[in-house]
Amino acid sequence: MIKENLEKIRATLPVGVTLVAVSKTKPVIDLQEAYDAGQRIFGENHALEMRDKHEALPTDIQWHFIGHLQTNKIKYIIPFVTLIHSIDSANLLEAVNKEAKKHDRVVDCLLQFHIAMEETKFGLDMEEARLLLDSEAFKEMQNVRICGVMGMATFTDDEDEVRKEFKHLKEIYDTLKADYFADLPQFKEISMGMSDDYPIAVEEGATLVRVGSKIFGARNYNS
Repeated sequence: MIKENLEKIRATLPVGVTLVAVSKTKPVIDLQEAYDAGQRIFGENHALEMRDKHEALPTDIQWHFIGHLQTNKIKYIIPFVTLIHSIDSANLLEAVNKEAKKHDRVVDCLLQFHIAMEETKFGLDMEEARLLLDSEAFKEMQNVRICGVMGMATFTDDEDEVRKEFKHLKEIYDTLKADYFADLPQFKEISMGMSDDYPIAVEEGATLVRVGSKIFGARNYNS
């Protein structure tokens, strides 16, 4: 069913919106099936799992890290990661920059913002983002490139609340684009929306949607 699921989802996405297949907890055989159906961008939230899958699967896959990234795990993904969605602190960005320098890479990153009502979600607020982007330390970072923003909406059936949070992330993106990245074309990504709410995210300006269970089925928590 993976191929059919991918085709259904792709049919709902307008031009300019990229599908990230969230493959966390899924076996390599499932990712290979999605790959054979034309999917090339996969999202993982555990560094070691992502490293192992990268080693087992075709080399033209683009790997997106979408979970909370611990600094002691950065080294496992920096050699190959395409995009890190979840930069939620200045310290993390500095650590990514330091590790990327060792590999002579410039790693693309998104700033993660806390837009949900739930306290458990990670992310920056606007004040923290401005402190980061205005800092001398950031200006000296040569091995990371900020390409946009990411956020996770509240896990709720209240579509109005979800839409409000996505609108807020789009406003954050617009503000940062105007104030810091106006002349930088790489700052163009808004990563928001998952299996249950990605259609709303698309309506509110998402350029990347992170869809897992609608492609692969329910998560395999015991794998």
